[in-house]
Amino acid sequence: MERHQENIANEAPVRNLGEVLLGLSMITSERLQYAQDLEHQTGKRLCDILVEQELVSPQDMATARSIQLKVPLIDLSKHMIQPNALKLIPQETARKYNLIPLDIIGDSLIVVMSDPEDLLAIEEAKSQSKMGVQAALGIPSDINRAIDVNYRPSAEIEKQLDKLLPLDTKEVELTPELISSAPIVQILDLLLAQAVRLKASDIDIEPQKDKLRIRFRIDSVMHDMFSLPLSINKLLPARVKAHAGMNIADQRRPQDGQFSVKVGVRDVDIRVATMVTVYGETVTLRIMDKSLPLLSLTQLGFSADALKKYQAMLKSPQGMILVGGPTGSGKTTTLYASINELNRKERNIMTIEDPIEYRFADVKQTQVNPKAGLTFSNGLRALLRHDPDIIMVGEIRDNETAAIAVQGALTGHLMLSSIHANDAIGALFRLKDLGIEPYLIASTLAGVVAQRMVRLICTRCRVPYQPSAKERAVYLDEIEQLPINFYKGEGCNLCTNTGYGGRTGIFELLIMSERIGKMLTGNASYDDIRKQALKEEMATLKHDGMLKVKEGITTVDEVVQAALTPGATISFFAGTAGQMGNAEVIL
Repeated sequence: MERHQENIANEAPVRNLGEVLLGLSMITSERLQYAQDLEHQTGKRLCDILVEQELVSPQDMATARSIQLKVPLIDLSKHMIQPNALKLIPQETARKYNLIPLDIIGDSLIVVMSDPEDLLAIEEAKSQSKMGVQAALGIPSDINRAIDVNYRPSAEIEKQLDKLLPLDTKEVELTPELISSAPIVQILDLLLAQAVRLKASDIDIEPQKDKLRIRFRIDSVMHDMFSLPLSINKLLPARVKAHAGMNIADQRRPQDGQFSVKVGVRDVDIRVATMVTVYGETVTLRIMDKSLPLLSLTQLGFSADALKKYQAMLKSPQGMILVGGPTGSGKTTTLYASINELNRKERNIMTIEDPIEYRFADVKQTQVNPKAGLTFSNGLRALLRHDPDIIMVGEIRDNETAAIAVQGALTGHLMLSSIHANDAIGALFRLKDLGIEPYLIASTLAGVVAQRMVRLICTRCRVPYQPSAKERAVYLDEIEQLPINFYKGEGCNLCTNTGYGGRTGIFELLIMSERIGKMLTGNASYDDIRKQALKEEMATLKHDGMLKVKEGITTVDEVVQAALTPGATISFFAGTAGQMGNAEVIL
């Protein structure tokens, strides 16, 4: 590394970039000539043109430039950013030049750069760190990700806190001027921006005995992010509540609210819930990034067989389809993907939801509003008077809603809804608990999808490992033969050292057969109906999960926690980065 440092650009490269790419068979001479012509026309760098035009992948380009410039190529997913190096270069510089400090070796700072030929960036890094700089090459997108993960807005938050700390905000009156003051507004904005960058689904603002604890939920796991002084124990929640149109003066009762913000180019909806704890008011912010794409059914994680059966179920002209699972198991994502599949101009599709989390161009969507007297039950009753072909009800949670939904299914509508049930058979008994007669369930219900979410192994640090005897036994309960390899994530910068990146669904699909309908009408037990469903080739949540273990995309531990522990699941956000390797899915 020592030879490739500050004045790297003064060393003549062995060959030009085009020669290297041709020599590595990464491009044809015709495509190279096309890019070179664009280079002369636009004045852009050849390496940028080749990647922008998708003539060379970012990974291949980094490899070729590493050879051309005789600079080491650093895979940031496999190297830990050292804190003592990180603090030497401010975040502003890192973003300006797309670089990140990696480590200190001897008296030199190792800096991973997207452009090691940028002498100005190297000189600025030397000036700020007061050290010699050794330049290494990195893939630009990996550097951006490393910046997002490793730089936290702690310094800026501390700067804003300094403006507030002279004031004892625990005792001071929470006036509109104080709640709208620049420092507290900036602190909340910084928290929101960091959460969106890290693709967190939730922010928890939690007062404790000696601090205000800030945690983000990322890929289902809570991470401690910031520890703020108790002096803003009341002020920060008050700022959130003011933003969400909630009652700032009432700090004793739980409240709900929502607001929208723009973070960079992203439009983000925030749902807010407050609750009083022994140390004060705790606030949870659920983040819904509207810029993320809606998932299709094929992206949810259905097996090929289950997907085929579910798509056939959606073609039913009438009847009811339920999606079951505990809170945060991805039910709404599946319902939205189903509506997307069914959405045709010749169909009248209507919904009643709480909240509306994705807006369709050609679907009539209605938001529940209890204050205005619009509940699921009377909203559904009103929808039935508008001649819909397909109706989606966000959730069936009471007898009245369940009864109206069943009536709608009986009168020629296709009804889709979610229901809180731990598995597919449990959904049948949940309907019975809500007062629906078994014969009506048997005659209207087309089928039930039960689901959970499991984390995906990070594709950048995935390695084979030797499973424990317990893991092998649990796997063999579902799949007759052990896979060639079990996999896990070692932990890297791209997955914030968790070993996981993104989530996918595991599913249990029950088709209401004539036999199961008769058993339900005859008051058969849960166990007897489940045995019959298994005879009819219903794959359980656990079995579907173990198939994903066999594919090497999740772990036995993830499946056991999701499939065997009721409610031990969380929501997921959309997108298919890395071919489901680092997917995010929106609830």
